[in-house]
Amino acid sequence: MKLSFLAALLFGCTCFGQNKTDASLYMKAEKISYLTDIGSESGDLYSTIGHHGPAVENQWMALRIYFSEKAAIDVYNKAKAGLELKEAHWYPTPEQQKQGWGADYYKVGNTVGLGGIRLWDGEKVVPLNPVTNRLAHVGKTDTTSFMEMISKGVPYKGKKVDIKVRVTVYSDRRDAKVEAFSLTGEKVQFVTGINYFKDFETKKGANYIAVWGKHPEDVAAEIIPVGAAIMYDPKDYVKNTDDGTQYLLISKPSTYLTTRIISSSAKEQELNTLDKLEAFIKK
Repeated sequence: MKLSFLAALLFGCTCFGQNKTDASLYMKAEKISYLTDIGSESGDLYSTIGHHGPAVENQWMALRIYFSEKAAIDVYNKAKAGLELKEAHWYPTPEQQKQGWGADYYKVGNTVGLGGIRLWDGEKVVPLNPVTNRLAHVGKTDTTSFMEMISKGVPYKGKKVDIKVRVTVYSDRRDAKVEAFSLTGEKVQFVTGINYFKDFETKKGANYIAVWGKHPEDVAAEIIPVGAAIMYDPKDYVKNTDDGTQYLLISKPSTYLTTRIISSSAKEQELNTLDKLEAFIKK
């Protein structure tokens, strides 16, 4: 009996030790005390929170949701596998980047970014703004880390809806899961997608869109090609569109939607071209 208990304890410790993910949420003025929850009736803590919103990471990328009217998903790409958020705080120095740290090569602009969520009212995209309150939450399990953002009181078709976006990263798994919920039970048409810029390469399949190119970013020490892709179930959507800055997917009326997202860059050793990224997606 004692042996069984010890074995179970060791197994549990081993599993926990294998969690190669992390979550991060903290006040910009204080990088020591990490939070699990924060909220704002204005819906905008962009300048108050570290890395402008909650963030999660696996070995290959970090993701954040902007705590502002954008509520978009942004990417931090890495040159080598490892966890960097707690030390780099999303913005490593130029010297650190030269030593092999990752960087913020990705630029969201006014788009959904990579897999971000907005709504569709039948004619146009509706941002998750204004709100009566916006809440962020981060957490970890033995093998995952997740972040959530709830936008409460979003005006939609003459009513107000509460929308939750949850992003989960997994140990030893390159892609992340994005989930959107209509918490009030009202069916909505979600909008998601992936942004791109001039001269980007694009590859599309029945259930994915992948892009590759240089983002006009001015934060990183250098500009390098970055790849990104969104994987989805085509049965969940009624329309695909391209507004010149992003490929958008418009869902059927629903209370729940899920996609998977992935990003890589030319600086890493594995998925450092669009062809390699697409081949990985097709597996």
